[in-house]
Amino acid sequence: MFNAILALALIFSSFLTALAALLGFAIFSRNKGKSLNRLAKSEKNKITFLFEDENLADSTSAARQILKTANVTGSDWGKLVFILKSRFDGVSNLASNTLESGFVSLVSSDGTSRLDAELADGMLRLDLLDVETSEPSFKLDRHSLTAFQDELETHRATATNVPYLNWRENSKGEIIWANRAYLVIAEIVQSNKTVISWPPVQLFENIKPPEKKSNSAKQRVALALPGDDNQNWFEIHSASIGQDTLFTATPIDEVVKAEETLSEFVTTLTGTFAHLTIGLAIFDQERKLSLFNPALTDLTMLPAEFLCGQPTLFAFLDRLREKRMMPEPKNYKTWRQEMSELEEKAITGTYSKTWFLPTGQTYRVTGRPHPGGAVAFLFEDISSEISLTHRFRAELEMGRSALDCLDEAVAVFTSGGVLSMTNTAYASLWGGDPSTSLSDINVSDATTAWNQKCCPTPVWRQLRGYVSEQGERKRWVAPVTMQDGRVLNCRITPMIEGATMVTFAQSAPKHTERVLEPVSEQTGS
Repeated sequence: MFNAILALALIFSSFLTALAALLGFAIFSRNKGKSLNRLAKSEKNKITFLFEDENLADSTSAARQILKTANVTGSDWGKLVFILKSRFDGVSNLASNTLESGFVSLVSSDGTSRLDAELADGMLRLDLLDVETSEPSFKLDRHSLTAFQDELETHRATATNVPYLNWRENSKGEIIWANRAYLVIAEIVQSNKTVISWPPVQLFENIKPPEKKSNSAKQRVALALPGDDNQNWFEIHSASIGQDTLFTATPIDEVVKAEETLSEFVTTLTGTFAHLTIGLAIFDQERKLSLFNPALTDLTMLPAEFLCGQPTLFAFLDRLREKRMMPEPKNYKTWRQEMSELEEKAITGTYSKTWFLPTGQTYRVTGRPHPGGAVAFLFEDISSEISLTHRFRAELEMGRSALDCLDEAVAVFTSGGVLSMTNTAYASLWGGDPSTSLSDINVSDATTAWNQKCCPTPVWRQLRGYVSEQGERKRWVAPVTMQDGRVLNCRITPMIEGATMVTFAQSAPKHTERVLEPVSEQTGS
């Protein structure tokens, strides 16, 4: 019996508790509804926001229009902070300060508006008022508002669709505005957060604002994104706008990749050119030395420190003149003119000269155009080549002089049958100097001319076959009689490289009493 009474008492007590809870909830809901109702009716012309935590519980029509202008993602509170932060300093901490003091009032940076915050039925109420009239601060006629909205939409669409990261910071380094491209990257960085709050995360650390002397500046920064092992490179431009700074980050991954590829190519190219004996100097489009090899320092005697300093083309040539590593100029004005012509001809690829240096060395300098408006100069030491050429010419002249001293007429044919050398006696015997002819004289032309001044003989036919004959050959001698009665002893002698020498020696006159020995003709195999 006692247990039954106790059970009924517990049931009645639970019923009363539940009833009290329902009544309290109903009263709270009614009060809340009244507050929302009151905000919607009696204050419909004001700019008022009612927040429950970070969610907008209610607002006036004008307040909703303002909130729609927030071009950011996240909570309602974050959007409002995004809109008002540029005008009201401390709006980010407004909610926490209001919870502590119950009421907070902020004045805009231009002093024309006031933002009042207070607690109302457990919710945060914000009123945006004009300082002078305590009327809504956004009071525009219909035409002005339409023009304002059109201009705002134009700027918003522009900032939204540019493929660059744009954001604006105040004097304290806090972000007060950012475009969609920036917020997309910020969301990737804050991917571990369920709600993206305002202001967004700072993507770039240690970004320097432009100096006071300059209104703009740029710098290159790398950004690592979660889950991406590669560095994302940006070139950040900054510009001062009053007390704020506008930043623009342009993606330059392709530029950095191209520069790395170019650097690797230059390194490879430098390693290849390091083993060349020809000096290489490449001047960029601004005519600064951008690449050179070790041979250039050896040939020009210029210190590596000077070359590594990227001297200009004229500074480089001027130092060569000081080191006496270029032809001695008559005067400085003439030298400057010649150097200007050097650059112009190098651009067209027509500069190629031999420099005879005061030191006795001889350089061949060649200028060639290079991609991107650059020019390349090649310095080659040809002193040995020139010396060898001079010695060869001296020996050749000596040989010619020796041949001219002979009484016998001499004709030398190459392996191809071309007449390459004669002496003075040959010109006297057969007439004319073959060296003055503009065209080659072959063995057929020469034997035809000889045959016109001689009696018929098979020697010329045999000589033509002998000159073109391959393999081992033997010397042979044959007499020929000229039309004036003179008898010539023709001696045909094989030479190196398949050449053939023919000499003509005049025999003794027939009226002499000296007995002539018979001449035996040997045909070559």
